[in-house]
Amino acid sequence: MNRCSAILLGLAVAVAPLMAQTSAVQIPKTVSAGSSFSIGTTGSGDATLYIVGPGGAFERKVQLGNQVEFGPSDITTAGHYSVFVVSSSSTESAQFDVVASSAPASISFLAKPSRLPVSLHNGISGVAYVFDIYRNLILQPTPVTFQLSSAEHTPQSRTETTRDGVAWIKLDSPASAGSTQFDATAGDVIAKRVIEDVPGEACNLKMSAHGSGQRIVLQTEPVRDCSGNAVPDGTVVTFTETYNGEETTADVPLKRGIATTDMPLHAGAVISVAAGVATGNEVRWGAGQ
Repeated sequence: MNRCSAILLGLAVAVAPLMAQTSAVQIPKTVSAGSSFSIGTTGSGDATLYIVGPGGAFERKVQLGNQVEFGPSDITTAGHYSVFVVSSSSTESAQFDVVASSAPASISFLAKPSRLPVSLHNGISGVAYVFDIYRNLILQPTPVTFQLSSAEHTPQSRTETTRDGVAWIKLDSPASAGSTQFDATAGDVIAKRVIEDVPGEACNLKMSAHGSGQRIVLQTEPVRDCSGNAVPDGTVVTFTETYNGEETTADVPLKRGIATTDMPLHAGAVISVAAGVATGNEVRWGAGQ
């Protein structure tokens, strides 16, 4: 059994018959974590003062009728505390709350996802928890400014007020691929995260075709997403040739932004191109070509 548990058990057994909630113990209802405060007592003679709460249990010998002083380092953990002043003839009690300091000292910042496509509406989520210097969650409303910035775009910035210690936001991902900095600021404290914006799906596919002997050579223009970002190499482009009720397909990965392949040459064939859900132009190879 630890010291805190032993004190609690001893008080429950020995003090309960004498317990009284009175004004004989004077203490503020609320104390800021890490601040000095005093507890006033009445009467005369020797007594023992106990404080029990989430920060531990404290015991101090006191003279009744005097102020009992506590320094900034005595109680730094927020929560609900009970005070007992135990003498040979009586026990007095009181309760008070220790709250977090109002000055932000650190931010726990969650930003998701770490990688996502460009131009995604409400695609980026940010959640910030604000703590004081003693790592107590600051429950009083605190403004938090979220900012999303990159070299190519004007920063997106918005301020939200915490509720029960937490603030959250959703923002659009930028239109250009690359690294984006995501910040959360409360007071003088800033937390930074980096999000990687990658090109979206292929968009506006275009291909050309020309015959060479018994083969037809097919080649796309540089493949980009709908915002103009180059789609990464390795993205698969599918060419489909339809002729006489039969289909021939070729899956080709992009290389230097372009996909190239050749297929059998048939007069009257219809050739199409697609990448993911994006489709491009069709080529109808006529008998006169």
